[in-house]
Amino acid sequence: MSLAYFVTGTDTGVGKTRATCALLHALRRAGHARVVGMKPVAAGCDWVAAAEHGAGHWLNEDVVALRAAGSLAVPPAFDNPYALPDAVSPHIAACNAGVRVDLGHLEASFHALRQHADAVVVEGAGGFIVPLADADDEWLTTADLAQRLRLPVILVVGLRLGCLNHALLTQEAIAARGLTLAGWVANLVDPAMPEQEANVATLQRRLHAPMLARWGHDPHADAADLALQLPGQSVM
Repeated sequence: MSLAYFVTGTDTGVGKTRATCALLHALRRAGHARVVGMKPVAAGCDWVAAAEHGAGHWLNEDVVALRAAGSLAVPPAFDNPYALPDAVSPHIAACNAGVRVDLGHLEASFHALRQHADAVVVEGAGGFIVPLADADDEWLTTADLAQRLRLPVILVVGLRLGCLNHALLTQEAIAARGLTLAGWVANLVDPAMPEQEANVATLQRRLHAPMLARWGHDPHADAADLALQLPGQSVM
């Protein structure tokens, strides 16, 4: 069976897409020829007008980045089943678009990708328990999707004040779902963060998984150039 990972973060805007793309490049360097990224639910899209004899569609910039980092072209319905226009929490974006996020459909799309790929990297939306659906008869979060797919999780920790609490709470939530934390990435999002080294040292002691990468603050860095250890390799 092909390799697969689920990438989550301590919050929104902490570098999940950067980490997902870096992981895709690392898998390709490791010899996996057919590598694909998946963004099951993308909230915040631009309308792309129809080409001649084609149809217009909504497109998210994170999805564009994942497609560029991967090596396998797939139908958009598989690598981004839900492209929602509004840049808000996915459950609100889905409601605004008149869409119901179906966990079974997401799982089927993932397995369709896995049939054709050597490796699939799934990027969640926002933090680990971001809502995908909130109705009287349904409460669905990104954590439910991760649990349904049963994938090892890679946690992106946005290094800024408060990251210790966010990282440790997320680790507990991952464990509570019966999932494995396969590794974590330290990504500096606040260059003025005090006591960076002490915070990273605490994370290394208290997160029960290897640190796969530590990146400085460089919003324009190319993910292909970012060093990242694959889970199972020697710890940095």
